[in-house]
Amino acid sequence: MKIKQIRNATLLIEYAGKKFLVDPVLAEKGTYPPFPNSLRQDEFNPLVDLPMAVSELINVDAIIATHLHLDHFDDVAKERLPKNIKIYVQDEDDKKELLNSNFTNIEVLKENTIFSDIKIVKTDAQHGTGEILKVVGNVCGIIFQHPSEKTLYIAGDTVWYDGVQDAINKYLPEIIITNNGCNKFFGTNPLIMGTEDIYEVHKASPNSLIIASHMEAINHWTLSREDLRKFTVEKGFSSSVLIPEDGEEYIL
Repeated sequence: MKIKQIRNATLLIEYAGKKFLVDPVLAEKGTYPPFPNSLRQDEFNPLVDLPMAVSELINVDAIIATHLHLDHFDDVAKERLPKNIKIYVQDEDDKKELLNSNFTNIEVLKENTIFSDIKIVKTDAQHGTGEILKVVGNVCGIIFQHPSEKTLYIAGDTVWYDGVQDAINKYLPEIIITNNGCNKFFGTNPLIMGTEDIYEVHKASPNSLIIASHMEAINHWTLSREDLRKFTVEKGFSSSVLIPEDGEEYIL
């Protein structure tokens, strides 16, 4: 498989001969206002440019949307993606929203979804802890399985909690992609993983390769790539973690 970090949670995945675009955010740098009540109120989102042309990014077999927050499926994606492209979503609410944007080929993920001969499984995810859960809505993770490939787990916008442990125990992924910028609003708990979360992932699956995504691209991030790198060294598991720059690709 090939995994290419694009920007924030946007990924290009080549898996068992098919190409997937995950969580497409296609706007130019600085298109949207900053998320409120958080850091960097003087910087517009996304904070960085795309590393490749949109026309190249959308030349894929299918789209996977773990959820439809603006930093995972933006207005430019709704404009630029072909209306008949295959899109997998987490639930009927997200399907309805994309139908309202005139997409015509949308499927809700189940535990036995098959695309070509690739198994794509929706897993549970928890977008934070505490009071913030009342407003952030549902999210999901994704498992990819195929006899010719390693099992891939995209944890999605989640913190470490029992649902992530359960997915690791059930599917035994050899590669795990975590969203790891520790993004948060003032006065709330983090919305996605930080240092201790990724350490828990490693301890739960010590033989897995972890790829840290969703970093330094949206104004409310609080954990940098450099600080995460230092943490993995201090804790002794840096050899198990890749922290890609935007545009960086791995063949695994």
